[in-house]
Amino acid sequence: MPKASRPKRSPRTSPTSGGCGGWSRTFAAGASVGNCIYEDLSLPLRAVRDLIRRDVEKVKVDSRETCERLREFAAQYMPELAEKIEHCSGARPIFDMYGVEDEIQHALEKEVPLKSGGYLVIDQTEAMTTVDVNTGSFLGQRNLEETVYRTNLEAAQSVARQLRLRNLGGIIIIDFIDMVDAEHRRQVLRTLEKQLARDHAKTTVYDFSPLGLVEMTRKRTVESLQRQLSEPCHECSGRGTVKTAETVTYEVFREIVRAVRQFDAARLLVIASPKVVARITEEESNAVAELEEFLGKSIRFQADAQYLQGAVRRGPALIGGPTLVNAVD
Repeated sequence: MPKASRPKRSPRTSPTSGGCGGWSRTFAAGASVGNCIYEDLSLPLRAVRDLIRRDVEKVKVDSRETCERLREFAAQYMPELAEKIEHCSGARPIFDMYGVEDEIQHALEKEVPLKSGGYLVIDQTEAMTTVDVNTGSFLGQRNLEETVYRTNLEAAQSVARQLRLRNLGGIIIIDFIDMVDAEHRRQVLRTLEKQLARDHAKTTVYDFSPLGLVEMTRKRTVESLQRQLSEPCHECSGRGTVKTAETVTYEVFREIVRAVRQFDAARLLVIASPKVVARITEEESNAVAELEEFLGKSIRFQADAQYLQGAVRRGPALIGGPTLVNAVD
């Protein structure tokens, strides 16, 4: 198939509009098979078009070719930005120079430390995002109310920044530490609103609820940073917790009884995670001895680091050998 011809842009439609507009509809009406009727901008150009605002001081690019393309694009469509685009020619990677990798890693963690010694705990769920504020090691200089007020002020600034960095949208509940003084609550709320004013996404903040919670919404544009860069844990299936070694131990005992009733084997082998095997051999040795006496069969346990601590699943019966019982996820 011959290479598709690329149409010229109509002066009526600018790439900064972010869509096809009347230009693509007009061209599509007379296009033939194989013609490209619309093609979005490359990632660097989209970033400049969608994310760069007038309050940005500089845009540094470590690729000379990309830098030139951005300057040409800005000169044509965003002239006020053209002089702000600079080529970064340092020997160190630009992400290392400005600590971008570290910021991304911090933005994927649940706990966010505050300079005062307090911290935030951010939980993202399907329905909403919750932010819990804690004083941590911050004791303050006057009294408890002063400590709480200072921590909440710092937390309000940090929350606004974290919402932008993590690109969190939808319903957001912020659980500030309880404050007795009504003026302190107003100041904390005002600080939060002031910091959110810098956000390019639309936000709506409501007053403190009777339970001391601040409810707000932030327009959801794309998936959050966590959803884009992470996937559910294969060990806990995204729950964030796994069964304890004690729980899995008793599940193994019950599965052994089921296996004996189904298979006629003289011996049994249980392969499990090292933590589960250690629990069985060190703390449940008497229970194992009683189980062997009850079943009239020998039971051997083998630790394998490849087995995850989770649910119990029965393995196949080995030909001419023991029944295999696996404690795996």
